[in-house]
Amino acid sequence: MTTLSERVSQSVFDGSRLRVVLLVDLHEAAQQDFLAAYEHMRNQVASVPGHLSDQLCQSIENPSQWLITSEWESAPPFIEWVNSEEHAELVRPLHSCLRDTRSLRFSILRETGKIHTESRPAKLGGALQPSPRMGDGKVRHALTFTVKPGSEATVAQILANYKSPESRVDEHTRLRRTTLFMHGNRVIRAVEVEGDLFAALRHVARQPEVRALEEAINPYLEQHRDLTDQESARMFFTRASLPAVHHLAAVEESSPDTKRHALYYPAKPGCGMALARLLARQDEEAAADTSSAVISSTIFLRDDIVIRLVDVRGGLHANPLLAGGARGPRKLETLARLIDERAFGCDTSVTEADMLRFLANADMRLLTDRGGPTPQ
Repeated sequence: MTTLSERVSQSVFDGSRLRVVLLVDLHEAAQQDFLAAYEHMRNQVASVPGHLSDQLCQSIENPSQWLITSEWESAPPFIEWVNSEEHAELVRPLHSCLRDTRSLRFSILRETGKIHTESRPAKLGGALQPSPRMGDGKVRHALTFTVKPGSEATVAQILANYKSPESRVDEHTRLRRTTLFMHGNRVIRAVEVEGDLFAALRHVARQPEVRALEEAINPYLEQHRDLTDQESARMFFTRASLPAVHHLAAVEESSPDTKRHALYYPAKPGCGMALARLLARQDEEAAADTSSAVISSTIFLRDDIVIRLVDVRGGLHANPLLAGGARGPRKLETLARLIDERAFGCDTSVTEADMLRFLANADMRLLTDRGGPTPQ
């Protein structure tokens, strides 16, 4: 029997303050352009709700290496900001200055000292992370993009039959699982990495098998990209990024009847974060039920695109409210208020039968599952 202490739980919804760290390495002679771009960016971000402070630091050992840190009341406002089109356009001038960059995000667990300056208020919003999180040694990330209507069958065939790249990145990093789904003309590519996600994504992007795959689907993409143009490729993958905002899993072996599903929740405009928060809270509450058929759940969010990746025993329809993240008093009605009415096929009170129809529509088509317990 699985107990609550035997579960992995990682979430951006715990209310703790967030520290964002951006490591950058500048091209030679790019310093002044970088500083000008940073000044414009910091003046804009200062007015973003939830932003508390930021710092620009230069290495005392290597003048081309810089560090930008920012502090936020909690993770959700930062995620909404960093995923916005406004942010994508704001940081564009920085790209030509950078030889290399890496972004890291941490919730604040402990702090020491009392610093009070005009840029750092004595009493900051947000709370400290209540306790260390328990991980399972894997990092999860996803990409989403759309293809031209009418090309779905061709793209599905390409994605289902590509050659897997080498999974081993280095001594400490390995690509553990890649799952691809389609819903209409939308593609979801979810990955699980053991070790360094950043290193794994770079490794995968350089592999000839993946390069061939990207070139094969390029003509069918709704959003134009030129993979030979670094800026075009960067902007495409920035907009396609679908970060994980919540993960919950039982620390147990998957049974033979466990199946992975990707559920697409089309949020009403501006409701994506609230919807993801509701689903995360529902999964946390359901975790107390040791007989739960949901073995793991990962929620991915970008704007109003919410994807819930679930490993379920016995299928979605055995317990549709639990599988759909709407079990409990008035939870289904709350979920329905946050989702486009067309997803349920009705605009009045929603029933469990409507939930069954929603699951049938939300369940994305599995194209391939590489590295999982039951590869397709």
